[in-house]
Amino acid sequence: MVSSKNPRASAAWSDELDDIDTQLVALLRANGRMPNSRLAEAVGIAQSTCITRVRSLEDRGVITGYTARTSPAALGLSLQALISVSIRSGARRGITAFSTEIRALPEVVELFFLGGAEDFVIHVATRDSDHLREFVVSNLSAHVSVASTRTSIVFEHVVN
Repeated sequence: MVSSKNPRASAAWSDELDDIDTQLVALLRANGRMPNSRLAEAVGIAQSTCITRVRSLEDRGVITGYTARTSPAALGLSLQALISVSIRSGARRGITAFSTEIRALPEVVELFFLGGAEDFVIHVATRDSDHLREFVVSNLSAHVSVASTRTSIVFEHVVN
């Protein structure tokens, strides 16, 4: 999982990116394994300049990591859901512990901590509806911090 929190990242990092940096970021988002030689060629700069720029983007927190995206269905997890979770008002001090505990569960694909009506949205991948029900009942409904949950089945997940 890649976190979008990076203490080195400037709030205005996009203002600091020139055209070449923007192109490099777009290319690496599309294919994080693209070799430096192809990156350099694609944006029209020398390979040494390219690697320096990519390292600078990493150091500045613009690029926060590289990851392999997997297909949950190919891993036998054909049912995906988004579960909205509201934390009991008396349990607000335990939000960090709840987040850490839930993030560690193998079914969790992504976890979003929100401001608004719900406190969290949890993206999960499960084998089937029985597995999903067991996940919600065992890990959320029975959790002392959880006030309520709402589960929505994902029909299609497109990563942009």
